[in-house]
Amino acid sequence: MGNLLYIIAVILVISWAIGFIGYGVGGLIHVLLVIAVIAVVLRLIQGKPL
Repeated sequence: MGNLLYIIAVILVISWAIGFIGYGVGGLIHVLLVIAVIAVVLRLIQGKPL
């Protein structure tokens, strides 16, 4: 499960970068990026490895 979360976070960051450059679905990508960052930070706070 942990690896899946990390992969999703990486995919969302890449999607955000593409959306930021292309101005395609900017609003949705930013929301997804924030969710991914929060998920990664929570895992780090809990002490679980990515």
